[in-house]
This record gives sequence, structure tokens and C-alpha cells, in this order.
Amino acid sequence: MATPTLIDPRTNTHVDLGVLRFLTCGSVDDGKSTLIGRLLYDSKAILADALQAIERTSQRRGHADVDLSLLTDGLQAEREQGITIDVAYRYFSTGTRNFIIADAPGHEQYTRNMVTAASTADLALILVDARKGVLTQTRRHLTLAHLVGIRHLVVVVNKMDLVGYDQAIFERIREDVLGFARELGAPDLRFLPLSALAGDMVVERGDNLPWYEGPTLVELLETAALEDRRQTLPFRFPVQWVIRPHQDFRGYAGRVASGRVQVGDALTVLPSGRGSRVKAIHLGDAKLAEAVAGQSVTLELEDDIDISRGDLLAEAAQPPLSARALEVDLCWLSEAPSRPAGRYLLRHGSRETRALLDGSAQRLDLNSLSRELETRLAMNDIARLRLKLQQPLPVDPYLENRAMGAFILVDESTHATVAAGFVRETL
Repeated sequence: MATPTLIDPRTNTHVDLGVLRFLTCGSVDDGKSTLIGRLLYDSKAILADALQAIERTSQRRGHADVDLSLLTDGLQAEREQGITIDVAYRYFSTGTRNFIIADAPGHEQYTRNMVTAASTADLALILVDARKGVLTQTRRHLTLAHLVGIRHLVVVVNKMDLVGYDQAIFERIREDVLGFARELGAPDLRFLPLSALAGDMVVERGDNLPWYEGPTLVELLETAALEDRRQTLPFRFPVQWVIRPHQDFRGYAGRVASGRVQVGDALTVLPSGRGSRVKAIHLGDAKLAEAVAGQSVTLELEDDIDISRGDLLAEAAQPPLSARALEVDLCWLSEAPSRPAGRYLLRHGSRETRALLDGSAQRLDLNSLSRELETRLAMNDIARLRLKLQQPLPVDPYLENRAMGAFILVDESTHATVAAGFVRETL
């Protein structure tokens, strides 16, 4: 698919808007799947066989019209229950921009799925049912979206058709959300009233919301600014694989997490602290003069250094700190509660080390935004705490570098992922 562009009227040149990755989240039955279905349907992004399949399913359920929510509820279990269980990804284009949509589950027990989808999103649509107003799950999703650093937060007040398109209801929900967001410290929010079922303010404006003068959802998505800061950050390259096909070549394969690197650049190898320079950059059979964030390449160094999977190649002038203790924000994902002073395996990129939960956790109360000391964390708890590490770990704070500040905790006995974490600072 060709990348859609706009014409800049000032220069009469094409402007590449980039691919927008956005997340839909909210409480149960807020209409997330129907909204995405409406986007796909009205933008004509549905293949004929997919449309026929959901038409048949809608008829079996006794619906007179096509149930657009089925376009994202891809699992058979989801269709049978009428809920979203896993994150459903869909791709579409409006001709102006390409999009990747992640439809996150609304049920509280699937919050961990939402965290996974949010980690790569540029924008989040947080749905609120106009009849119910702001719920605890709404606050949870706002908190998580802010925690993982999503820049653009759009509060979508859905099902306006069921409240008579009442402006007063929309304004009341807007004030409730703004009050919570101010305490949370979230950036400026956008608010949008719509009806996913009727299609008002999704792709077309419709006739039922004349008091709303802002953009439609599609117009908002098409104009959302993307600022990919990864290439302007210091160079970070976690080594995923050491390639040595013969004695005369040793290469280090991985994906550039941030920054850029050129042949001749000075690098530091962590955790050893040894230094070298880039001899060559390989991409398949080709050699590059430069590699940038997001590219998967193989680096060849001038010096023969002992480097293994899990090591980090970093810009020599701005290396990350190697920490033995961290202050972190955690979202607890496991049904089994955390263990006081529990030991877990911390996975950061391609590196692993054992971590100890150090002291009590400051659990965030999503209603009051106060923090309460807890010795155990339950599933979906969001908390701030300290970790002691068995080995030094090169990290950057998450708010400075998302790729280098995120990690997961794994239970060594069950191998289950128990928490997603974000580095606040090194200690």
C-alpha cells in the first residue's frame, strides 16, 4: 500500500503524514468494537467476504442490520459472547493517511491486554458511554494511557443517540474527566461526542449534533501530529544475536531502539564498559552508511570484543546509567498477587536479570488518586515501588526513552508474565 500524503499549499509539495497507531479503550459495552466497525465500514476498508461473514452472523443473532462490532471481534469465543477478549488489530486507510487500530478489551480482567496495545500507540481513544458517565475503568484507562506516555488522548463520548444528543450530558462528562485529568497530571485532552451506531461524527458529521463545531473522528485522526523522537535520542542497540558464519566475521544483530549510528561512530558496550567503533552496517547483503531507530541491522565493530545476546551497544558520548536499583511504576497483570520481598525475573529488551521487590508498594487509588502502602499487589493494581537487581542493568527513564525504559516481570517457577513496568529513575 502506498503511503498517503497531503499537499502543503505553502510549498505545493507532498507531506508524508506517517502511519498513525491508535488504541480504543473504555469500559464494557461502551461501543469500542462498533466504533471501529463504523470506521472500517464507512471508509470502505472491508473486504466483501468479511462483510458477508458478519452479515450471516448478524442474521443468526436476529439483528435487522449488520452488527459492525463483529469486524473487530475476531475470535469465535468473542463472537459467541458478544465481548472483546484479546486485542484486535485492524489496518485501514482513508486515502489521506494509513492507520493501525488496536481494539482493547473493556473487561477489567483483561487490562493487561490493554497495556500491551498501549505501549506502541501514538493516540488513544477513551470511550465513555453517555448514559453511564465516567467509571472506574475509564479512570484506569486514562491513567494507563498517561503512564505509558501516549501523547494524544481523545475522550469519545459515545451513544449520544441514546441520550437525545443532549449537550448538557456531554459537558458534564467533559468536566468530570477534566477534573480527574488535572489531578493525574495528564496533558491536554480532546473531547468528541458521537454515535458509533448511527454514524454521527465518525466519518460524516450527520444532522444530530449541530452544537458541536469541532472535527469529526476521522478528521481528528487524519490531522493528529506525529513526533517520532526516537531518532533524536542517544543511540541504543540491544544485541539480539551474535552472527559468526566464519572466523573472519563477527556481527551483532538487533533493532535500533533509538537514535542513529554511522560507520566510524564510537560506541560503548554495556555492561562491560568496553569501547569500539562501527566498522560496517549490514542490512541483508547491502551495506549502509547509517542506521536509524526502527531498523533491524547487523553491526560490525573494529575491535574483537566479547559481546553476547543481551548486551547493549550505546553512544559513547551519552551512555545510559547501569543501575542496581530502580524506582518503577508497575501494572500488576497476574491473578496471583505479588509476594512481599518477592523475587522475579526482569526482562528488559533481550537482557534478563533477577529482581527483588524492595519494601512496600505505593498503590494508586483510581478514584482519589491517593497512594496507599500495600505489601501485596492484586491483578490490575497500579503501583510505584523499588526494585533491587542482581546484576547492573543499563536503562533510561521511560518518559525519556520508551524503548529503554519498559520491562516485564516474570515468575521464574511458572514462566508467567506477572507485571509490566516503567522505569521512573535509577537509584
